[in-house]
Amino acid sequence: MSQRKLGRYASARKALLRNQVTNLLYHGKIKTTEAKAKEIRKIAEKIIAMGVREHDNYEEITVTAKVPKKDKEGRRIRVENPETNKRETQYEEIQKTIKKDSPTRLHARRQMLKFLYPVTEVEKMRKRKAVKVDMVDKIFSEIAPKYTDRNGGYTRITKLGARKGDAAPEVIIELI
Repeated sequence: MSQRKLGRYASARKALLRNQVTNLLYHGKIKTTEAKAKEIRKIAEKIIAMGVREHDNYEEITVTAKVPKKDKEGRRIRVENPETNKRETQYEEIQKTIKKDSPTRLHARRQMLKFLYPVTEVEKMRKRKAVKVDMVDKIFSEIAPKYTDRNGGYTRITKLGARKGDAAPEVIIELI
């Protein structure tokens, strides 16, 4: 499969495509040049197709988890152990329902993680409130269910005209 060079050496080209595909899947649409959009489309379509194929391929199981007991302020409750004369955290067992991926879904998840960059949502000027976004989970839970009845063609490229400055043909690529 031949690939457009996009005026970059291999590692810079790969980084550019990873960044743009991640942003397309996170935001839903991006503005770029036509050549880049055509390359982005190939990769994004494959990732979405993987998500559509595997989005409901899991089983829910109930597990027992051992978690520390907490007080009203959210601090762990610690008590004195008479045998060792040390303070130890008290634990309680709770029931949790988790999704257990099938082997093919796990493989698809790892293939997506191999390509997509990690995304961090930061609230205006507050780094403490930064939240990591699980892009693979977003693909499986939000993007893929929209396209279950569709056989490909998950993106649309709309031409905008020439860019001011270098006259490169600009487009908007978006998820349909």
